[in-house]
Amino acid sequence: MAEQMSIDSAPPAGSNTAAASGATGPHYDFQDAQAGDLGVLAAIADAMKSDSLADRLESLKRLNVLALAMGEERTRDELIPFLDESIDDEDELLLSLAEVLGDFVQYVGGPKFTYVLLRPLENLAAAEETVVRDKAVESINKLVETMDQEQVEEYLIPCIARLSAGEWFTSRSSAAGLYAAAYGKVTDAIQSKLRGGYEALCKDDTPMIRRAAASNLEQLVERIEKDHVISFAIPNFRRLADDDQDSVRLLTVEPLVAITKRLTTEECKQYLGESVQRLCVDKSWRVRYMVADHFVAIAKNIKDRELQEEMVNVAISLMHDNEAEVRGAICTQLDGLADLAAPEAIVARLQAPLQELVEDPSQHVRATLGKHIGSLCRVFGKEGSIEHLLPLLLRLLKDTFPDVRLNIISKLDVVDSVVGIDSLSQSLLPAIVELAEDKQWRVRLAIIEYVPLIASQLGVQFFDEQLSNLCMSWLGDPVFSIREAATVNLKKLTEVFGVDWARSTIIPKILAMANHPNYLYRMTTIFAITTIAPSVTAEIVRDLILPSLEGLVNDPIPNIRFNVAKSLEPLTLALRKSEDTKALEDSIIRPTLARLKEDLDPDVRYFAHRSLAAIDAAA
Repeated sequence: MAEQMSIDSAPPAGSNTAAASGATGPHYDFQDAQAGDLGVLAAIADAMKSDSLADRLESLKRLNVLALAMGEERTRDELIPFLDESIDDEDELLLSLAEVLGDFVQYVGGPKFTYVLLRPLENLAAAEETVVRDKAVESINKLVETMDQEQVEEYLIPCIARLSAGEWFTSRSSAAGLYAAAYGKVTDAIQSKLRGGYEALCKDDTPMIRRAAASNLEQLVERIEKDHVISFAIPNFRRLADDDQDSVRLLTVEPLVAITKRLTTEECKQYLGESVQRLCVDKSWRVRYMVADHFVAIAKNIKDRELQEEMVNVAISLMHDNEAEVRGAICTQLDGLADLAAPEAIVARLQAPLQELVEDPSQHVRATLGKHIGSLCRVFGKEGSIEHLLPLLLRLLKDTFPDVRLNIISKLDVVDSVVGIDSLSQSLLPAIVELAEDKQWRVRLAIIEYVPLIASQLGVQFFDEQLSNLCMSWLGDPVFSIREAATVNLKKLTEVFGVDWARSTIIPKILAMANHPNYLYRMTTIFAITTIAPSVTAEIVRDLILPSLEGLVNDPIPNIRFNVAKSLEPLTLALRKSEDTKALEDSIIRPTLARLKEDLDPDVRYFAHRSLAAIDAAA
């Protein structure tokens, strides 16, 4: 790096080198700070010297208090050098310091003094622990945003040069993360030297450095000029894509996407076609996985229709890959994959591999397929989806692995938008009804959330005949989340079919549960009517709901009684939609709450008092 950049990498004037040389920094008593509250500062100072790691971490979090007390000049001249020289090697402390310094510009005097913070962050960027180095690099890049060209060239570029020429791989790997931020803020001559320095990292003998170079190449590609994409980025991409370490090669996929965005169709074919093909058939499954995970982005950026159609064949080969992770990754690309060739070709070429993926031995692959296969409906069209996709969906709905069933259900609205609810109900409704009683409660929950959509499409008669009893059965489910979702479901159905339907169909069934011997059913009655109340008329609340609660006021279970007390607040608000409610409040609601305020159970008394106060406040 030092040779390529030929920039003076000696520490800038006034910079601290004591930490690197092992010298002990000057002792500074923080209680000398000119502050209004020396007690707070003394506590921070003591915490920084404490043997307790927790105390020292806390002191770093309060470092801004100390900086404000000392003032900007003393923070620059004394606090920052002290931190650079005195901080110990506890990784948690180093990580915290790296994070704090990235937001410390205002405490050292603003952007014109940002360079002061580079000194300790450079040391942290060479730390042994990866997370410390990454946070230091992140903080330096954050500081660069506040630096002008003069500061970048005078302070940051030498910092990058020193890190790039470091003896240990730790500093060189951190250096790779700083080039992109510096690149846009320097002259053309220095940019050229930066490119040379980065190329040296791409050729480094240490695999960790080449990994860092591959990982950060994407950001650099986004900042360099178009000519340098061809002359600099592509040769280094090829070098890294041909690396003997698969951990390096897999990191070249994201830079490849960035490069393809900058090139024309002909340039993509000329410079990248061969490299893309090699990555797609790489001997390492991890590399193939990365290609599969970014497949559509790569193919679309190539822009050449002929090459894109060839890429469809590559995608199909990835669907047959030996590794389940690769097959799962390419399944996530199904939606975009459909745009790479003519619809007729996609339909014909995907049928066989989809059949195989539905029966894939990996449940992870089947689950991923279930989540994304519905997106193909738009390219298969209504007839093609009914003929080719619905049978596959039906098989996935019967899969033994619950996540597969769950993913299919969660995306049924996408299928419905193409094939229509009639075809969907005829083909899949029996399976959906069966899943409504699935032993996995999350599957049942997904079905409940899908019911209002089905109901709105199928109409009242079909719902009453096929799904009404099912919806009511969920109110007695042993899982609370199911019972809760079932009550919300009934509210949505009321909004779909109207208040008259709710009054004649579901409200009587809900109120009938108020006399059930199982207290959970009685509890669910309260939850359900409270949830539905805002969606029905005041007359229904007055004539049906309030009378049913009278029997629950004296229920032997305290939980029932205090939920009655809680429910009277929203029910009162629902009643107030009608003009003549005061008499009802005075004759039923307030006396009921007054009685509950005298209950033997403290929770009942508490909720009765709270509801009465809320009713009064809303009056």
